This record gives sequence, C-alpha cells and structure tokens, in this order.
Amino acid sequence: MTLAALTERRNPKTAAIDLASALEIVDLINAEDRTVAEAVHAQREPIAAALSTAEQVLRAGGRLFYAGAGTSGRLGVLDASEIPPTFGAPSELVQGIIAGGPAALTRSQEDAEDRPEGARDDLDMAGVRAGDFVIGIAASGTTPYVRAALQHAKKLGVRTAIIACSPPPADTLAAADIAIVVLTGPEVVTGSTRMKAGTATKLVLNTITTGAMIRLGKTYGNLMVDLQASNAKLRDRAERIVCEVCGVPADGARDLLRAADGSVKLAIVMQKLNVDAAGARMALENEGGVIRRVVKGPPPPVE
Repeated sequence: MTLAALTERRNPKTAAIDLASALEIVDLINAEDRTVAEAVHAQREPIAAALSTAEQVLRAGGRLFYAGAGTSGRLGVLDASEIPPTFGAPSELVQGIIAGGPAALTRSQEDAEDRPEGARDDLDMAGVRAGDFVIGIAASGTTPYVRAALQHAKKLGVRTAIIACSPPPADTLAAADIAIVVLTGPEVVTGSTRMKAGTATKLVLNTITTGAMIRLGKTYGNLMVDLQASNAKLRDRAERIVCEVCGVPADGARDLLRAADGSVKLAIVMQKLNVDAAGARMALENEGGVIRRVVKGPPPPVE
C-alpha cells in the first residue's frame, strides 16, 4: 500500500461529522474553507511565475491549455470557457482538456484519469505545439493522465506547470517547469477534492488567467473594457463603463458603442482622442492594446 496523498488522509476535525446538526455541519465546512485562501497565498511566487509565463506565451501568439481529470479537469474547462465573454478573447486562446472528453463534464468517468495514452492523444488532437503553455491540474498530484500530459508537452517543447494540493511524485515534478502545490490538507469528507482542493484550484486558475488578461490590456484600471456584450446584462455593463469613463450620458454611450461595433475599448479611445473607429483601432494596435498607454491617464476614481 502506498502512502496516501495529503488529500486522501482523514481529517480529525470532522471525524464525527455524521453526528452533527445542520448548523454544525455548516460551521465545520466553513472553518475548513477559511484555511484555503492562506494555503493559496503561501504559493504566491509560483502562481506569479505561471501568470507571467501565461502572459508571455499569449503575447507571443501561443495558447494556454489546462489538462486534468474529474473535478480538476472540469475546473480547467470552466475557467477556459469564461475567458471569451469576460475578456473578449478568442475561444482558442485558453482551452481546457479533460480526461474522457466533453462527456466527462456532466457525467463522471473516473477511469479516464488512469489512461496516460489518452492524455497524449488529447494534446495532439488539440494541436498543442511549441510556444504554448500546458498547466496540469491534479488535486492529488498523482493523476496518471496529468503526468502523461505534462511529459508529452515537454517533448513537444511546451512550457509546463502543475497545480496540485498534495506533493506530486518526482516524475510529475520533473515534467513541470513551475510547481504550484497548495497544501489544503485533508478534506471534510475524506478524499472529496471537490471541496477545499477544488476551491483552491479555482482561486489559482482565476488568478493566473485574470492576471494574464490584465497584463495584456484587457482591463482599464479594474474595468472590463474587452467584454463581449452578448446579453442584456453585459450590454448594460458596457454602456455604464463608457458613461463613467467618458463622462457622457447614456444615449451618448450608446452612440459611441454603435460606432465602435460594440467595443467598449474602441468607444473609449474614440471619445478620448476624438477619432473614428479606424483611428482608435490603430492607436490601440500601436500600444499593444493597452488602453492606459493610449489615453495617458487613469480611469475616473472610484466614488
């Protein structure tokens, strides 16, 4: 019998949770959840390294891929799927690869994580190539699918990272340029890594992709200026951002957005520089798409 991963060990604080009341269960789970943010903070330097690598890769025309199984794989797919509407990025820029394919998103296929050949096939099918960045996600640190994905990525000349919540074995670490090991400890329910480990993983993924997108100029201050206004809520948000930044009334914001083909970033630059959409687009391209470099000033202060 091998030594159990940290995420597979029993938590003495919840050994009698099956005798607890509803409120006591909430308190026990919440007490464990409060430890997650500190565990993530302890890995701030490798997280920052992954963020910087993602920025460099994306800026150079590469792509970011997540590879995982089960909950870890679903979290990667979730994070990737939220990048286009939030930051106006093409869907191929950040992609999630999950063991077992799309069917595993809604129905568990636990045996898929034990098939390393599946990882190699999945990376090849996705077209992973030199210049990309592959982040393996494995709460236990031992998932064969993730280890094989990282090893195959290294052979392709791809930069790699591992996100785990238990110390990975040496062969997995050897395949990762960056190791983010968030020690969240035993779960409330033994081995249920959808809980603390899942929360920690989501926090790390949020930080890497949000940080990379900010560095790529996808925000102006903390305003979401590259959003895709694909529904009523987002159209209202786009309008409010233009109103706030440009100091124009709602009808003026709508006119600017219409002339900018719905682009908040273009609308702002058009108004600030008093140019048409083509002129705004050229100004942004000359400054790497970073709006603050173009308008030479901060957004309005937060009231």
